[in-house]
Amino acid sequence: MLKRAFWALTLLVCLSMIAPLTALAQGDYLDVYVAQVKPDKVAEFESLAKKAVEANRRNGGDNWLTMQTVYGESDTYVFVSGRPDYASIDKAGDAFFGALTKAYGKDAANKMMHDWESCLSSSRTELRKRRPDLSRKMPQGEDYAKLIGESRVLRTTAVHIRPGHAGDFEDFMKQYKESGEQAANAQPLLVSQVIEGGKGTTFYVTSLRPSLGGFDNNPSMKEILGEDGYKKFLQVSSDAIEGSHSAVFRFSAELSNPPQAVMAVAPDFWNPKPMVASHKAKTKEAEMKPAAEKNKDQK
Repeated sequence: MLKRAFWALTLLVCLSMIAPLTALAQGDYLDVYVAQVKPDKVAEFESLAKKAVEANRRNGGDNWLTMQTVYGESDTYVFVSGRPDYASIDKAGDAFFGALTKAYGKDAANKMMHDWESCLSSSRTELRKRRPDLSRKMPQGEDYAKLIGESRVLRTTAVHIRPGHAGDFEDFMKQYKESGEQAANAQPLLVSQVIEGGKGTTFYVTSLRPSLGGFDNNPSMKEILGEDGYKKFLQVSSDAIEGSHSAVFRFSAELSNPPQAVMAVAPDFWNPKPMVASHKAKTKEAEMKPAAEKNKDQK
């Protein structure tokens, strides 16, 4: 997504400003860009991302959320966009391009594109379709924005399905959804399916929490499904699932430009004060020190 953003000066990111509020917070598709950053280029990469945030915030550009790996491949950044349809992807790219050009000019934007690419060891893009029919306790409208706005971490599991077994997995997830929604202590579980940019059939199963501690003391799958339901899960896993891998990510507010519906939930978190201000304050404080004290600090 960001790769295309900087190749075509298009940042394909989270929760498009183009749609109405409910679609803005939820959308029908997730446009995902995963960037693997070279360890010695992390600082430069984050600096470029912050410049993109600043340009889009100041000039009415696009919106997005950014996540960094807590458990999984290190130096990995994930940028996600909620889109109501394919056409909105182009519109979001235009919004980003306009904001970036207005802030820095076309030549500088092209240089940012080049510098961005030089920071990466690899990247990939996916377009995923939301599957509310498979998701458990999926909030709607403003409640969805509230869930995102209050979340600080998420766990996501990619489930790769054997050819010809997608229906078996879907049938099981519908049963899991029904059982989970009857369990008072079961939290929301969001499911999406890769429809572009993937190999074979892949589903993502994602849960969000306000902190890592939110993953403690959750009901297990066996507790939700019961003995018979859990046996069915084991059978489906053996027959239908080719493999899976999971990761835990932390939201990065400094590298995100969330829509107003999300930012309004926790403005102090999603709109952090620039570090430049505190740096200037420290510099001014140092300049006000007496000469003797300055010399002491230098020693």
